[in-house]
Amino acid sequence: MAETQSNFAEIESTDQFKDLLSKDLNRVSVINFWATFAEPCKQMNQVFQELAKKYPAALFLQVEAESQSDIAESFDVEAVPFFILLRGHTLLDRISGADASALTQAVAKHVSAPPYTPLSQTSQAPAKPPADFATPAAEDETPEALEKRCRDLMNQSDVVLFMKGSPETPRCGFSRKIVGLLKDANVEFTSFDILTDEGVRQGLKKLNDWPTFPQLIVKGELVGGLDIVQEMINSGELAQLLL
Repeated sequence: MAETQSNFAEIESTDQFKDLLSKDLNRVSVINFWATFAEPCKQMNQVFQELAKKYPAALFLQVEAESQSDIAESFDVEAVPFFILLRGHTLLDRISGADASALTQAVAKHVSAPPYTPLSQTSQAPAKPPADFATPAAEDETPEALEKRCRDLMNQSDVVLFMKGSPETPRCGFSRKIVGLLKDANVEFTSFDILTDEGVRQGLKKLNDWPTFPQLIVKGELVGGLDIVQEMINSGELAQLLL
């Protein structure tokens, strides 16, 4: 029986991911975000596994971005393949796309580098997170007004896609995939780029009780994300819903 690599894991839950990252905060962790629909991921997954064998001192975590969408969202993964290098919770590097050379060089650089030891310590409170991590709606917009604005957007046409980017220039693999599915099925739809409005982005998560994007709305009601839409198109259920 083949021996299991102790420094390589396929992530199956957020708790597993957090536990593995927290075991050794001086260890370099390399995270591979991939998806079954993205052909370049197949080759990069092989590169990733070979790097795990070559660098046993580092932790290599493979994250399927669709099934573990909460983790992918937390790292602002907009397309796959996508790689993150951390030491503990400190970001070392980000590599976007199927660039085996860049990934190999980044791993070699950071795994061989000694861990950073602070020269001094402080009792001061940590700095506030950057604005990118803030989630509330605009200060001058009440929750009621935000919900009304979200509902108005959801009802702007029979089919509305809330996505990252636009149908012409999608900004994540999942948005690109769902646009292709809808076009192939000859579904007419309007779209809204949630990256342009943080209030709407967070408001829809709460209103629809759905944490990720894209979100497809049909006749004012949430249908679901990429997986559900793909199943409904394949089964003919979406076509029936649009009648």
